[in-house]
Amino acid sequence: MHCRFPFVCVSIGLTIGRIPTVGVVYNPIMDELFTAIRGKGAFLNGKPIKVSSQSELVKSLLATEVATNREKSIVDAVTNRINSLLFKVRSLRMTGSCALDLCGIACGRTDMFYLTGFGGPWDVAAGAVIVTEAGGLVFDPSGKDFDITSPRVAASNPHIKDAFIEALQQSE
Repeated sequence: MHCRFPFVCVSIGLTIGRIPTVGVVYNPIMDELFTAIRGKGAFLNGKPIKVSSQSELVKSLLATEVATNREKSIVDAVTNRINSLLFKVRSLRMTGSCALDLCGIACGRTDMFYLTGFGGPWDVAAGAVIVTEAGGLVFDPSGKDFDITSPRVAASNPHIKDAFIEALQQSE
């Protein structure tokens, strides 16, 4: 199968009482199946995965996306924030998929991720449990607790969370 940009997925998440509990994310082009059940660990094609151990912001890979809203004021705010963050991290990645970005955190491909203005809980439910079960943290970009009903999410390994939140707050 030919695909110009192979970062697509099917994402299925189950929440119980607004808590992400079961997550399955499958990229059929790369044949990668990410799975997690709350309290049971996270897996990629059946093998356990863990978040990165990177503890320095300047050496970290940041993943984000540009929201689908193309109103000039929103695009300007998003690109200004990215511009500010680029001076504090090693590099930036965009796959076009919130679910795959969260899975990238879970398996250590990237170190930090944030997104505001995504579609809804279906975009984050599976990825959130996969990150958590891989030893990562999922939170609001402000540093507050993650809310599955809010269109705002951030994730990282535990070592870099505080520095990441500080950088996000300075970039607003």
